[in-house]
Amino acid sequence: MKKIFCALLLSLAAAPALHAQTKPATQVAGPVETSPTDRFMLQNGEVVLVKGKRPTPLTKNVLLSNGTKINYKSGIVELPGGKITTLKEGDYVRPNGDIVFGSPASAAQARGDNSVPATAEFNTYVDPRPAPGNAAAMETRLNEMNDKIGLMAQKIGLLNQKISLLSTGGKSADTSTLDSQIQAIDGKLK
Repeated sequence: MKKIFCALLLSLAAAPALHAQTKPATQVAGPVETSPTDRFMLQNGEVVLVKGKRPTPLTKNVLLSNGTKINYKSGIVELPGGKITTLKEGDYVRPNGDIVFGSPASAAQARGDNSVPATAEFNTYVDPRPAPGNAAAMETRLNEMNDKIGLMAQKIGLLNQKISLLSTGGKSADTSTLDSQIQAIDGKLK
């Protein structure tokens, strides 16, 4: 009964037009079997499960093992702490409940910031240095890049912790420790 009620709430929040309709609630599936590389992505206005490169249409709302709920029709995601966000084209949810935003505008909108233009794009990293001249220089460059990738992965982990903390604790949550760790990593990335 609780799952059906949650599904009804998700479907009612999907769009104002749904409020006027009297449709039965969409069933919420139990935890979905996924691998860590799978993702629930908004594609052509509906959420699909992407395994590898193959999208599979969903027929039911999804309940992830961490309690995150995904409405397959509208892209509304309810996090375990109760925060609700709506996926935009290109955004996706990992099986562990982390949300990855496809554009700066969708990331900003999810946090309530409407000042970012819808046309904003993430910057592409280009290494301005000349190509390595020999195998040893190539090895050094690859090690540097791997170190940066490791730092970026740590930063993503800290940012996800901050998002989780802000989702459950609201704006009054103390993120100063995470902020200082993120700044330290930013210093190493420069």
